[in-house]
Amino acid sequence: MTARTEKMSVIDYVAHNFTWGRFFFWMGLLVFVTSVVFPFYWMFASSFKSGAEIAGRAPVWVPGEWRLDAYQQLFNPDWDRFQNFGQNVVNSVKVAVPTSILAVVLSTLGAYAIVRLKFKGKNFMLNSILMIYLFPGVLLIIPLFAMLAQVSRWTGIEIQDNLAILVLTYLAQTLPVAMYMLSNYFRTIPNEIEQAALIDGCSRFDVIWRIVLPLAVPALVSVGIYTFMIAWNEFLYAFVFLNSHELFTIPIKINTIFNDPSPQMNVVMAASTVMTLPIVILFFGLQRYLSEGLSAGGVKG
Repeated sequence: MTARTEKMSVIDYVAHNFTWGRFFFWMGLLVFVTSVVFPFYWMFASSFKSGAEIAGRAPVWVPGEWRLDAYQQLFNPDWDRFQNFGQNVVNSVKVAVPTSILAVVLSTLGAYAIVRLKFKGKNFMLNSILMIYLFPGVLLIIPLFAMLAQVSRWTGIEIQDNLAILVLTYLAQTLPVAMYMLSNYFRTIPNEIEQAALIDGCSRFDVIWRIVLPLAVPALVSVGIYTFMIAWNEFLYAFVFLNSHELFTIPIKINTIFNDPSPQMNVVMAASTVMTLPIVILFFGLQRYLSEGLSAGGVKG
């Protein structure tokens, strides 16, 4: 009798609090979460499946056996059709980390100059930088390649198969939006604090180092993660500037595995999983700074 009463009380509670607005809200949230989480689960689960499970007509939601064959092929030199994927991970790190660091440093100085210093053409400069970001990368790659080719003729620096040159091309994509994000954030920092420090004898760089940077940590982390993700996931520029298999970044290597005459989809999924993990770890590890930086950086002063 008690169980029946408890059951009826739960039903009564649901009926009492039920509204169509809440119903559609929770249904929409369920659809959204499923549409976001399920592709990651399918990618992760498929990396442990056999070729027969992936190629079968009926979808296999859970692998019959959690195999490590795909990961062995990526990282084990003794495995058949070894892909040497570890080298590609290192190449991506060599490109993404410097791009992120340089973008944060350069955009910090540039954004601070735009917000705090007075010079002619300041607004035009900011709007021009933002206009560059509005152009898709496929339109910028041809003039950028031609410009770097001219620089190569003058200096003798080879632009093909050069990871340092690839970092410069990524900065052309990331600096505009990084400066725009940081300039909006710097406007939220009271100028009176900096003026007081200048009166006390601090130089402009002391103000940036001791006052602005500690207050702008959330924005700096947001910009760092954003630029890291762009460089980590970028395909087009790496595809144009890299020809050597030893220098391929992760996206190019995944495309190579996928376009193999006899592609193995479980290996593609395993490589995609390895590529996704650092971004997920960074996002969840620095989520607090990321949310603060994006929210504050989106407010104009």
